[in-house]
Amino acid sequence: MTALLLFLQQPDIEKKMEEAPDKAYEIGVVIGSYLPFVVLVGIAYAIYYYQKKRRGQE
Repeated sequence: MTALLLFLQQPDIEKKMEEAPDKAYEIGVVIGSYLPFVVLVGIAYAIYYYQKKRRGQE
């Protein structure tokens, strides 16, 4: 059920690229589509690094 919900929420990037008024909009769409993934990876790495550092002090 969750996978279906996530699939339905995904924006159609190709459609947005075709309807883009100019190149700046296309760049914004690309950045907006990858930014959440990059932020989540950064948060996961920060948590991993913090836990690794914390366990090393015990």
